[in-house]
Amino acid sequence: MSLEETFGKLAIDGGDGAIAVKSLVFKPKTPKGQTPVPVVVVALQTTGTPSGVIASVSGTKDPRLARDELFQSHFKIGNAKEFHLGHLAQAEGEFKLLLDDKLVALEDDAILQLNEEKFVSKGGLVKDYLKSFDPVEVDFSQVIEAKPKEAAKPKSKSKEKDASAAALEDAKLIGITVDKALDFSGWYQQILTKGEMLDYYDVSGCYILRPASYAIWEQIQRWFDDKIKGLGVQNAYFPMFVSSRVLEKEKDHIEGFAPEVAWVTKAGSSELDEPIAIRPTSETVMYPYYAKWVQSYRDLPIKLNQWNSVVRWEFKHPQPFLRTREFLWQEGHTAHLTKEEAEEEVMQILDFYAGVYEELLAVPVVKGRKTEKEKFAGGDFTTTCEGYIPQTGRGIQGATSHHLGQNFSKMFNISVENPLGSEHPKIYAYQNSWGLSTRVIGVMVMIHSDNKGLVIPPRVSQFQSVIVPVGITAKTSDEQRAKIHESAKDVESRLRKAGIRVFGDYNDNYTPGWKFAQYELKGIPLRIEMGPKDLEKQQVTCVRRNDGKKVVVSLDELEKRIPEVLEELQQDLFNRAKELFDSHRVIVDEWKGFVPALNKKNVILAPWCGVEECEEDIKASSAKKDDGEEFEVDDKSPSMGAKSLCIPFQQPPLKSGQKCVKCDREAKQYCMFGRSY
Repeated sequence: MSLEETFGKLAIDGGDGAIAVKSLVFKPKTPKGQTPVPVVVVALQTTGTPSGVIASVSGTKDPRLARDELFQSHFKIGNAKEFHLGHLAQAEGEFKLLLDDKLVALEDDAILQLNEEKFVSKGGLVKDYLKSFDPVEVDFSQVIEAKPKEAAKPKSKSKEKDASAAALEDAKLIGITVDKALDFSGWYQQILTKGEMLDYYDVSGCYILRPASYAIWEQIQRWFDDKIKGLGVQNAYFPMFVSSRVLEKEKDHIEGFAPEVAWVTKAGSSELDEPIAIRPTSETVMYPYYAKWVQSYRDLPIKLNQWNSVVRWEFKHPQPFLRTREFLWQEGHTAHLTKEEAEEEVMQILDFYAGVYEELLAVPVVKGRKTEKEKFAGGDFTTTCEGYIPQTGRGIQGATSHHLGQNFSKMFNISVENPLGSEHPKIYAYQNSWGLSTRVIGVMVMIHSDNKGLVIPPRVSQFQSVIVPVGITAKTSDEQRAKIHESAKDVESRLRKAGIRVFGDYNDNYTPGWKFAQYELKGIPLRIEMGPKDLEKQQVTCVRRNDGKKVVVSLDELEKRIPEVLEELQQDLFNRAKELFDSHRVIVDEWKGFVPALNKKNVILAPWCGVEECEEDIKASSAKKDDGEEFEVDDKSPSMGAKSLCIPFQQPPLKSGQKCVKCDREAKQYCMFGRSY
């Protein structure tokens, strides 16, 4: 009996508890004229298979998923979709077989699902069949250090043309081809473009938000808009243009924004008499009109918010969502009669911002106050919520709520008569400004997504679930096919009426496997499968995007259970992200432990004296190794030194006589430091 026949005999009946297994074929890069030796990977569906690990273990270079030509020449089948492990027995030539150690560790009687129809026992697959091909057991979770790149050599025009053609060809590959752990920046760009979140525009630093990302922004808008309207805030809109005369009226403010301001200097072919700025923020646009509208203490408070875009042009290396030259945001601007009322609102808004991250995006944040050095230019104090990107170990500012004090109201004369008639007959308003931008989407993507594509929390996802008919083969009768589709459409209709954002994919031109990969790439939170067995048992099989776990739901409990599964998924995303943040936020009391902790991708809580010169010294000193050699600066992000992120509101207790982490002054509080975006 041939090996392929042996493989066929291994098939058994599957069950709901079957463990999904994938088989992938990679073609390594070889010198011209040399026949490549394919690398076959057999792993659990939930195991990531980084190309760097495959290359290292197999001794190959730059392995990529094989195309139809290799399957035709090496395994004598028509295309990649037809491939199954039985074809290993008819391979013409050598191949290398890598086995996931997590698969090998399963009990021999564990049931494995190889595709929609084929189930085998683990012992039968590994011991009775794959063992004959001399497989290598691999730990795919290992980290492979990237080799240093050689200095680039000048390219001839023909080589540049070849490289350009290769890049174009790579861009057409459907899945993510860059490992998150090995090339975070490249992975991030692919996640956004292949996941159809955005597209690049022909003006550097500007991007097109596609429906999938704009839908997330709309969910945030609805939630936050309801919250602020509960505080009496009203939406308005002011022009995007501001005269240089008005913009420069508040000296500290314009100095803080001067490098970022974009100017209009011409109209057609004529020079403008006075340059006009495109707003980087709207304090100086709005406040002259606040002064006009506020004539009495009865006109206070005034609470306006804009949903608009702003332009900031200072940086050379934009990153989608994180640092863009034009971005969407909301900016709230309020004026109050008393300082206490204004400060209360600052904290209310900050709580709402934390809610956007934690309740909607499943992203944990730390709330705190910015240092004097990092506060908003021209403000009294700035509060912030700070996030953490586990893959890079860097902090990221999530949103800020500023108390401006009377700085702007004195400059723009937003004043009223004192209703108490004290010795100060004139009162200048106490003002706040606060903003949240589309940066939130980038933070969410970086934290949750993986090498299969986007992972989007259900509460903000454009679509929360997709229904895919499965188990339809060439042998399936038209009547059975119609019945499966009809049942799937009924499930879709019921879920939509229950308030679930759902759609069905009933296109028979693509295999279920192809559809699974597409919707994993796009981050659809829940995949709902309906096949002959599901139909027979009056159930659906749900697969969670974040971890691949399968949940069987009875059709009788559909409207009740699906929302529960989505909420469980949402909470699990938050719990995982919080665990990573909590475990990488460490207390360091002495300087000798500061940089080593920083280099382990931590953010640091350290006792600090509150002196700006010491803050600057910490940033400069933490950008150097112990031997004094400076870190290589990443062009796509700021300095590698640790900047102050915030002074957290929740403070660890200071020890008696505790000194600052960097100098001999007495510590006033703990400050959170970290490398950041």
